[in-house]
Amino acid sequence: MNRKLLYPLLVLLVTVGLYYAEKYIDKQNESYPDMTNETSETYTEFNEDYLPQSTYNAVVKHKYFTLSYAEPHEQAEWVAYELSKNQIVNNNLKRPYFVEDREVKTGSADWRNYKNSGYDRGHLIPAADREFSENAYHETFLTSNISPQNHDFNAGIWNRLEQKTRYWAKKYNGIYVVTGGVLKDGLRTIGDENVSVPEAFYKILVDVSEEKHKAIAFLIPNKATSDSFYKYVVSIDEVEVETGIDFFPKLPDSIENRLEAISSAKDWEKR
Repeated sequence: MNRKLLYPLLVLLVTVGLYYAEKYIDKQNESYPDMTNETSETYTEFNEDYLPQSTYNAVVKHKYFTLSYAEPHEQAEWVAYELSKNQIVNNNLKRPYFVEDREVKTGSADWRNYKNSGYDRGHLIPAADREFSENAYHETFLTSNISPQNHDFNAGIWNRLEQKTRYWAKKYNGIYVVTGGVLKDGLRTIGDENVSVPEAFYKILVDVSEEKHKAIAFLIPNKATSDSFYKYVVSIDEVEVETGIDFFPKLPDSIENRLEAISSAKDWEKR
């Protein structure tokens, strides 16, 4: 090719490439939640007495949930939030792009780690728990809020438990939720950033609507199963042993010790 033509062609190709790259980045940034104009009446300040310990000293407080980021595993070790009765609505919102969490100082994992991995980008706080507000909904698509989940697990037993959680939030006029994968050394990983694949996930629910606090915890293997989630009810103490996390260190010992020893669903199913 004539050198006189080669240089203008290279300039053209670079210019076109930069244009489309900028358009792609802009489209991704459109999905990043902007809370500056949020006026939803459904927003309530989270009671920090129900925040777990951060074993990685990396707590990130978003408007609609709080998390502790585990950099060695490139995901949150826990996500904590309050789910109130009036937050449970179905607005059929359009799913946005997954975007990295700018508040995670070490950088949250890129969503491309999950591509062709065989695992779902499993939400820790479900998008369906935050459909009352478009900003709140978009916030759940931060990559700090996802973890590799077996598809049949994610669409099956875990999805049923998430639906039950919303049912209990309505029944008891709001609950506190803490959830995450069990993170430890030696887990298999996916992607260029070595995102750990938890072998099990936990979900802890606390109801404070009555004078007597009650709690229930689940510890479920990250695999397909037709079992009821009730089969996997455990005590919070057991989840603490598996995860190494102290879940409610700010509560008075008299309340914390009783809550963390419960391993029954009977108080949650009574009329």
